Amino acid sequence: MRDLFTRSGRRRRTARRLPDGPLRRYLETPPPASSTPLADLRLLAVDVETTGLDPRRHRVLSVGLVPVDGDRIDLGGARSMILRDDHADEAEGVGQSATLHGITDDTVATGVGVGAVLDQFFAALTGRVLVAHYSRIETEFLGSLCSTAHDVRPPFVPVDTLELHRRVLGGGVDMGFAPEASPDELRLWRARRRYGLPRYRAHDALIDALACAELYLAQTAELRDRGVTTLRDLGTA
Repeated sequence: MRDLFTRSGRRRRTARRLPDGPLRRYLETPPPASSTPLADLRLLAVDVETTGLDPRRHRVLSVGLVPVDGDRIDLGGARSMILRDDHADEAEGVGQSATLHGITDDTVATGVGVGAVLDQFFAALTGRVLVAHYSRIETEFLGSLCSTAHDVRPPFVPVDTLELHRRVLGGGVDMGFAPEASPDELRLWRARRRYGLPRYRAHDALIDALACAELYLAQTAELRDRGVTTLRDLGTA
């Protein structure tokens, strides 16, 4: 409980350093309580496409966002943004990463500036929990982007569908323990196969965010039978 108040205090103190805007409102708005039932939990499925895996050297190219309200995906709130980073090294370009996501330098040149992308992201995330598959990629890249743009590294409360899938495969005390899952078994599309979810085109930020949202709902439906009923039970708090 003390840690909760400490984190809330840090959010408020950080918010006071910022001008009015989506980032400040995100920090001023408490995230969902750890006791929130999953049926009432508001989340935002997030995916980023990047030029590589290291936020110190690589760039965010696109961001996909899909709201989830309890057990319902809000497609009306879904959006995708191509990011034009005017401060990025022009000599670097998109490089070989274009062979994965299909985003070219010409496409990036028509994108939205960093400030506008972050504004839309934090406006959509306010009062919600971030959900992503291997959420470290999304939180590190978006945190780094925000740190560069606003000199603030914001806190996130992430739910990771990769870790949820690890729990699904691992069973529990009353179910026996499975061997450690292989990296291939933990991939987004392999995890979706367990539930008969369709195979979508990969490496599109909006489609991957939607795929993550669908996987989250399937996983929590299965985990509910194992007593997972609140945000705390997902291992985020």
